[in-house]
Amino acid sequence: MLKRITRLRGCLLLAMCCLVGFGAFGAGARQVHADDGASSYNYSFWGDTVASPKAYEATALLNGAKLGTGPLKDPSDLFVSADERIYVLDAGNNRVLVLDRQFKLVRIIDSFERDGKKEAFLNPQGLFVTDRNELIVADTGNKRVVHLDSDDNVVKVIDSPQSELLAEGFNFEPVRVVADKAQRIYVMAAGVFDGFMEFSASGDFTSFIGANRVNFDPTDYLWKMLSTRAQRSQMVMFTPTEFTNLDMNDEGFIYATNGQASDNVKKLNAQGSDILRREGYFPPEGDIRFTTLDGPTRLADIDVADSEIFAILDATRGRIFTYSGDGHFMYVFGGIGNQLGEFHTPVAIERVGDDYIVLDKALGELTVFQTTEYGRTLNEAVRSYYKGEEEKAYELFQKTINMNANLEFAYAGIGKALLRQGEYGEAMNYFKQSMDQRGYSKAFLLYRKQVLREHFTAIMTVVAVLVLALFLIRRYLKRKGGKKIVPMEA
Repeated sequence: MLKRITRLRGCLLLAMCCLVGFGAFGAGARQVHADDGASSYNYSFWGDTVASPKAYEATALLNGAKLGTGPLKDPSDLFVSADERIYVLDAGNNRVLVLDRQFKLVRIIDSFERDGKKEAFLNPQGLFVTDRNELIVADTGNKRVVHLDSDDNVVKVIDSPQSELLAEGFNFEPVRVVADKAQRIYVMAAGVFDGFMEFSASGDFTSFIGANRVNFDPTDYLWKMLSTRAQRSQMVMFTPTEFTNLDMNDEGFIYATNGQASDNVKKLNAQGSDILRREGYFPPEGDIRFTTLDGPTRLADIDVADSEIFAILDATRGRIFTYSGDGHFMYVFGGIGNQLGEFHTPVAIERVGDDYIVLDKALGELTVFQTTEYGRTLNEAVRSYYKGEEEKAYELFQKTINMNANLEFAYAGIGKALLRQGEYGEAMNYFKQSMDQRGYSKAFLLYRKQVLREHFTAIMTVVAVLVLALFLIRRYLKRKGGKKIVPMEA
């Protein structure tokens, strides 16, 4: 009996060593850092880092003195409205700065009237502006969400939500907020692992949507199985990770980021299901290669623009990664440092037109990035394909490849444009260059049908002639073989 127990312990120990070894191997396989000194790069089909022209360049650095607002203190969020007004949430000063397209101060919102009394924000962390220029603020310090109209009048205040879905004594601390066209408000609250909190247009809590899946280390799970009940009670529980930020596109879909090492970007529909397309060579989650020193990408914000183009902000390395709606990696820019175009603590990103604005919390600064010719061409190519403008997309992707032959997904873009134009044979060549197996298979299937359709008459004529010839030959051989041979008489 003792030998069996000893043998069982030895097997379990060997299994644990294997798990740890596989985990170390998996981490080591991604320990090559993508940055070789270049601020712009891309990833090939094989996961190699390849050179890329700059898509964006930093052109301006703005602080409180240049904006005429006084120093910004721990600014936490940023939003660009439909009319291109720029809203900066100056959390440390408990105010919202409203700027025009030229970054000139329009007004400051630091208080509002409610029931005849003047009230102020307290350490607000998130804001959102509707198409009607109504301001929604996650007033974190006051544990409420404040909804103001375009004239700064109170529409509603959400605080102390009540529901059977919420635990008794639930502490409501909203951190980020968005709203759809039906005036439903979605709140990312601190300490909530069940997803985003959904509130009706009247301000009533209705449900949670989009909870993250539970992730755990196999080694930890094995330890829990071998531990006693008392030991398990002292271990960390397997709980879903919290979201880190969210944004909403014009169609009402929520784009969200979380704190996981992988699968950290989602596109949620009304049911909370993830419908993000991941057709690129690698999932849209930032750097795929990194060192053990700085670790994987830790996303701080996400911004979705027109044509489903979206950008994610990596707080670890200060980089902005931009992807097409299909999940193809388009370009990267930014970084951590002291030069123009680099940050200390980036917390928010927004797009105004084709320009990007990044907010630095520690320095209280806004950095403006503008497109290069390469970036403009690639943006327009993706937009044209999204709109179904095949000829224009074909020309722009060709122009993009002339500037950057390493951008492999552009070949797939040309292939898709040719596919829509019915040029299946040529599309196959471009899909082959981009290593797009799905696109190649689709083009091959359509090309085969096209060839059969164009040459159907000739093919059927040849088949009919062959069948007739085979019939005549068989008949001739049968008649010849059926003749009787009469023996000669002596």
